[in-house]
Amino acid sequence: MEPRLKTRSDPDVTGAVQQLFKVVHAAGVDPLLLELVHLRASQINGCAPCTYAGVQAAKRQGETDDRLHSVVTWRETPFFTEPERAALALTEAATRIQDGQPGVTDEIWAAAAGHFDEQQLSAIVLHIALTGFFNRINRAIREQAGKTW
Repeated sequence: MEPRLKTRSDPDVTGAVQQLFKVVHAAGVDPLLLELVHLRASQINGCAPCTYAGVQAAKRQGETDDRLHSVVTWRETPFFTEPERAALALTEAATRIQDGQPGVTDEIWAAAAGHFDEQQLSAIVLHIALTGFFNRINRAIREQAGKTW
């Protein structure tokens, strides 16, 4: 399968996205947690290039193979902290908006708010949305895993 577009996006778009990433990363959220959020949303959305890139980025942050292999089943493993579990639950709830799921319930939000301040929560929600943005672009243009970035 070949990608549908051969050229990269407009520099104005790239610059705007980079600004959003700066905001996310300036909010004081552990960069490794952001990689886990990115990876889980990308798994849910079936985005091979973002899943591949998420694993690679998490490894650069020092993530272990045991945890990376278990992100998809984070609820059933002992490998994740309570703040990570809250962020992963928020990620799933915010990402699964079309599978009949209830979305971000008050319980899910309260669990996340128990571990993160408002600025951090805003950054996590923005990161989930940015991941969805890239997942959808990559699925539309058939970007290939391992060939991006």
